[in-house]
Amino acid sequence: MSTTNGAPRYQHETVRVAIIGVGNCANSFVQGVHHYQDADPAQDVPGLMHVDLGGYHVRDIEFTCAFDINASKVGRDLGEAIWADPNNTIRFTDRVPERTGVRVHRGMTHDGIGKYAAEKITKAGGETADIVGILQETHTDVVVSYLPVGSEQATKWYVEQVLEAGCAFVNCIPVFIAREDYWDKRFEKAGLPIIGDDIKSQVGATIVHRSLARLFHERGVKLLRTSQLNVGGNMDFYNMLERERLESKKISKTNAVTSIMGHELPADDVYIGPSDYVPWLTDRKWAHIRLEGQAFGDVPLTLEAKLEVWDSPNSAGIVIDAVRLLKLALNHGVTGQLDGPSSYLMKSPHTQRPDAEARELTEAFIERYAGKSGPGTQATGATPADAPDSTAT
Repeated sequence: MSTTNGAPRYQHETVRVAIIGVGNCANSFVQGVHHYQDADPAQDVPGLMHVDLGGYHVRDIEFTCAFDINASKVGRDLGEAIWADPNNTIRFTDRVPERTGVRVHRGMTHDGIGKYAAEKITKAGGETADIVGILQETHTDVVVSYLPVGSEQATKWYVEQVLEAGCAFVNCIPVFIAREDYWDKRFEKAGLPIIGDDIKSQVGATIVHRSLARLFHERGVKLLRTSQLNVGGNMDFYNMLERERLESKKISKTNAVTSIMGHELPADDVYIGPSDYVPWLTDRKWAHIRLEGQAFGDVPLTLEAKLEVWDSPNSAGIVIDAVRLLKLALNHGVTGQLDGPSSYLMKSPHTQRPDAEARELTEAFIERYAGKSGPGTQATGATPADAPDSTAT
């Protein structure tokens, strides 16, 4: 849906971004923006759709504020907080200054701290900051949520603040917002866009598993049973030792794979989800994937794969693309969940599609809404107004 109500309230030149949750993923996001600030738009960058996406270079992303509840991070500059305990991801650039001028404010807790995470996190004192006021005062365009898995109440509370503040939203965790009609309509009514839910990393366990399951289907191998076991050493895996917080994560990862395999499997023949926490892996993740199928002549066919990645950098480029796609939507008054981009960038979008189709729709979205101008002006690179729209309402 397109409307003039969602036109940017402040400026067109930059993408002003706030972060909820200053963990490893936020660290890699901040590092990535600084690392690629001088990237040549004519060159390919691993993990980005485009260095210049619709007129916005990576360096056009500006951080405005951040929110956390950990005493090791609240009150500090973002450039310092991204390295505070218990963050443990890889440092891949030295270009992030210690003093960015961006402050980490005291956020809302709700169910954001599980019983295991509470062993490693000291909750900051003081009251919750005025989230809406800060977002508006800093002229924030897009809010990115990196809350811990299982933060159902906290996520929905923050979404209400984002709607009231008038910002676009990237939901990186498996609390279902963008995929749900209720929240989609709330963002439409507010004249705001959203991309979600649950970030699909550059080459992560989910997209590899999806691709293999789809390969079986397209080559005529009947998939009989499959599993994905993941281990890691970051706070995400430590938090997920609390199995009660895993329900939405398992639903998200399982549906991302089973939705494109061509047929349904009995629940007992599919297991996809985190397995255990191995501290010495730090922010590395090992994914063990197995598919058992039936090939020509009913002959058994089995495939096993092991993927090793640094978990947080694996998702950072996806978010760099997501915030710029949302800025294009704001510029042109496109509201609600962005259907093509959500399908391409997220595990649990409103509409599940094969990844190649989702990428085509996302590229079509960029082509249509390219440029830093808004409705009523000629956007550089924009296609005619009757071009296909990749959003769904």
